[in-house]
Amino acid sequence: MRPGSRLGGRFLGVLVLAAVFAVLQLANVTGRDTPDTKNYLSYALSLTGQSKRAAATATIDYVCASRAERARRDQSVHVVRFHRADPTAEVTAECREQEWAVVEPRLAAGQTGGHTVPYMPERFMAIFEARPGYPAFLVPFVLAFGVTWGLWAAGVVIACAGGVLVFLVLRTLAVPVPLALTGQALYYVLPCGTTAMRPMTEGLLMALTLAAVWGCALALRAGRPRTGLALVGGSLLALFTVKHSQALFLGLCLAVAGGVIALRRHRRRGRGGPAPREVLALAAVGLAGVVGTLLLARLLHHPSETDSLQDLLTDHFNRPDREHPWPEFWQLQGNFWVEWLRRQAWQPLFVAALAAGAWGALRRGGAVGGFLVAAAFTGLLTQAGHPDINIWGERLIVLAWLLPVVGVPLLLEPVVRGNGDGDGDGRVPLPVRRERDRAEAVG
Repeated sequence: MRPGSRLGGRFLGVLVLAAVFAVLQLANVTGRDTPDTKNYLSYALSLTGQSKRAAATATIDYVCASRAERARRDQSVHVVRFHRADPTAEVTAECREQEWAVVEPRLAAGQTGGHTVPYMPERFMAIFEARPGYPAFLVPFVLAFGVTWGLWAAGVVIACAGGVLVFLVLRTLAVPVPLALTGQALYYVLPCGTTAMRPMTEGLLMALTLAAVWGCALALRAGRPRTGLALVGGSLLALFTVKHSQALFLGLCLAVAGGVIALRRHRRRGRGGPAPREVLALAAVGLAGVVGTLLLARLLHHPSETDSLQDLLTDHFNRPDREHPWPEFWQLQGNFWVEWLRRQAWQPLFVAALAAGAWGALRRGGAVGGFLVAAAFTGLLTQAGHPDINIWGERLIVLAWLLPVVGVPLLLEPVVRGNGDGDGDGRVPLPVRRERDRAEAVG
């Protein structure tokens, strides 16, 4: 088989998986919104030039239509109420009344600054004002397809891109094509795909985090350090615009991972043994991301960690500020993880998937596996920053699912590859094998 036809076949599989996923999403065009959706959507509509009232009208119509659609579906399968009249009109009217009862007084009082519609107190809305990246991403979709289909199309693009990036990471690690496609499929069927389709930032956060992991793989495995470093740096910069705390967490985790890997390499080689330049460069980019995030956040007057803490403890500033927030936070932190672990012991799928992914990443991924573990750990850090067991859908920790998505195919590689090195026809070019051996030695 000619190399060109083999390459086309591989990408055909990627496109087929993405297309199947996209078609399946037609089953739920509406009803995906979350409490944060109206903030991001109103921001995007504001960027298109709409007035506050027009943005509020479009956003409330979308939210209420989704709420009514969910009510209609729920009633249609309710064993007592399935034969009753369609509740769509009633639910829509009630929803609009409730939403406008909150927004109208604030608009009348002059709370019209910034880009978001004032659904909540100004201190809370300031958190979303500091996240222009996702609303800016939505703008062309909303302009082209309208609100409902625009949000759906944006979700499909984000989710499919995440799956494609998983494939690219695994192929850069010389994983066989079938297993790389398996990783892409895992991204779609695990909570990553479901969450990425929601109209909120998490899907874009996962895609950009995967882009950073791919950059690590390009720098360490593909012999393309400049491209890899540029990709990591660009991902951190883009993450700052989407959610600057994620840029901070990812930069910190990459810096720590690079330092640990370099120190381990130094000890293995003996005193004076050099650490690989690419690993140190990735650590330096991560550290630069941390410093840059802190400086830019201060210069742009983004909400601080104290604001986030008060938001958590005061139910989004609906109660008075806590006088001693940090002791309360640490007490809540301990209580949260005890309860979280209890629930995981009851349903241990997530913990088991994390363990399998970590084993595959560290055993077969070499130094790149270490950076993958670091990237996935940002999900735990995000959850730790918001120790609220009732936060909708466990979406904050979803980044941790990137570990099994990439790590499990790595764990299965020896089984699929057998005696070969598994590149479709069972062979991997000598330069790739040498690069893999070198990387595994680093790890």
